[in-house]
Amino acid sequence: MNIAITGAPGRMGRTLVGLVHQDPQLTLVGATDRPDSSLLGTDIGALCGLGDLKVPLIDDLDACVTRPNVVIDFTTPAATMAHLTYCRQFGIGLIIGTTGFSSEEKDQIAEAAKEIPIVFAANYSVGVTVLLDLVKQTAALLGDDYDVEIVEMHHRHKVDAPSGTALRLGEAAAEGLKRNLEECAIYGREGAEGPRDNKTIGFATLRGGDVVGDHTVVYATEGERVELTHKASNRNTFAKGALRAARWLKDQPAGLYDMRNVLGL
Repeated sequence: MNIAITGAPGRMGRTLVGLVHQDPQLTLVGATDRPDSSLLGTDIGALCGLGDLKVPLIDDLDACVTRPNVVIDFTTPAATMAHLTYCRQFGIGLIIGTTGFSSEEKDQIAEAAKEIPIVFAANYSVGVTVLLDLVKQTAALLGDDYDVEIVEMHHRHKVDAPSGTALRLGEAAAEGLKRNLEECAIYGREGAEGPRDNKTIGFATLRGGDVVGDHTVVYATEGERVELTHKASNRNTFAKGALRAARWLKDQPAGLYDMRNVLGL
């Protein structure tokens, strides 16, 4: 199975490259970087410490050694939209791990999924996928008597906030409570705001060091607190999930899928 990885020199990109190289059933046929990158033309194998991997960094998926079956994309919204156009043109499956999309961009992804298979997930961890179900079920069981707060922490280099995973957790809680997250989310508190509105869902964002990704959903009421937490200790968990999704996606018809579909939940 032929795989192309966009943003290959990045943290997630390098992890994906290493795992693809280890798998005899997968072949890396393309590795991209930004058009202004000084690394273009360099073998991604050399950058990842894989001396026997000779795949030069390119700035356009059209320059892949051969056409991929699936493109794996953990980049930026603008870059992902360009990669979406390429995949749509050639009928190629797309794994999207990028976060921070606008509503309009999400609509474009959904439209493209009418023509090509796409897995679009805020988090490719199997554990987080299970956590999403638990968050929804717990919110439904506890109800409006419990305040819901979501706390997330990532490394200092992460661009978007709150994280895509935190937002998806918020959506899961809102679904369980039959609320609309866009109407009830609180993304920051400062000053004399008065008592907490029990119909809101709060978010707290922490950034620092090299934290891969910590997420906690807190349900708090008078006298007790329930917390559901997921902590990622390295990026392999996300990369392995993305490759699992890629193998699954290869044989799927056009459609918009997430990790619940990949896991058969």
